[in-house]
Amino acid sequence: MAKIDFGGVIEDVVTSEEFSLERARQVLKDETVAVIGYGVQGPGQALNLKDNGIRVIVGQREGGDSWNRAVNDGFVPGQTLFPVEEAARKGTVVQYLLSDAGQVAMWPAVKACLNPDDALYFSHGFGIVYRDQTGIIPPKNVDVILVAPKGSGRTVRTNFLDGSGINASFAIHQDHTGRASERVMALGMAIGSGYLFPTTFEKEVHSDLTGERGVLMGCLAGVMEAQYSLLRKHGHSPSEAFNETVEELTQSLIRLVAQNGMDWMFASCSTTAQRGALDWAPRFRDAVSPVFAELYQSVISGKETRRVLEANSTPDYRVKLEKELDVIKNSEMWRAGAAVRSLRPENRSNK
Repeated sequence: MAKIDFGGVIEDVVTSEEFSLERARQVLKDETVAVIGYGVQGPGQALNLKDNGIRVIVGQREGGDSWNRAVNDGFVPGQTLFPVEEAARKGTVVQYLLSDAGQVAMWPAVKACLNPDDALYFSHGFGIVYRDQTGIIPPKNVDVILVAPKGSGRTVRTNFLDGSGINASFAIHQDHTGRASERVMALGMAIGSGYLFPTTFEKEVHSDLTGERGVLMGCLAGVMEAQYSLLRKHGHSPSEAFNETVEELTQSLIRLVAQNGMDWMFASCSTTAQRGALDWAPRFRDAVSPVFAELYQSVISGKETRRVLEANSTPDYRVKLEKELDVIKNSEMWRAGAAVRSLRPENRSNK
């Protein structure tokens, strides 16, 4: 592993220099990777593995939308695409990539299909860490490993195709074969990771649940709505409110942050913007810190897990979800967003 200075803290990371794709192929040459679930993470990871020369099959409920998507992506029923249990029996690495609620529902069937010395692979620590709620307790005769890409399944694929890769964490919960370390790093590189950093199942799920409820999704959506509503209340047009709240952030400023950091983004803006941001950032930090403290406690206590499992396991979950998403989609803010996006040059040129 390479030692990297992360703001004064030295951490170990694994890059392609320490663990090359060729080495990953050698480690996995006798493995069959069964990707169970073809929803969010499944397609990106399966296709990247396939393109990198790894023997990969997909397990999915037969005849559904995800099954058909796998067929459209080139997986062949009876050859590289099978019902879940058949794929799990055939795989020596079982990538368990169903939704968290789906993992709970399918676990008894999948557990029965695991063979001694298999590797049970997760991309989220949810099922293992909250096993008192999920019931997911692996047998002792398999490796239990994790590779968690720091992005959506779609980004796992698009970053792979453009050659950039995506950062991912990795962890080992159980090393039965003595090969869990090389297996997990090989799989991390084979799914297209830019680099890998070590964690634990517990730290991965605690940071992930906090992040997606916080800055990455929940907090972001909430503060956008608050600012947009404020501007509209004071007479600003929908297009102006949306541009100042979302469009400038996503199309300009966040890209500057991604390139060289927040300080560089500040330095690239006007002196008026710099002064205001420097003055107000601590006030926003102090205002939301109690909310984040409450959120983190809710995560580590298992309260968030219970909420997810209860909500996602109801028969009408999808119907309720669509209604909630439609509220966002049909709000003035995001209808204004659709209009703004349609005016981007690349979208206008396609008409």
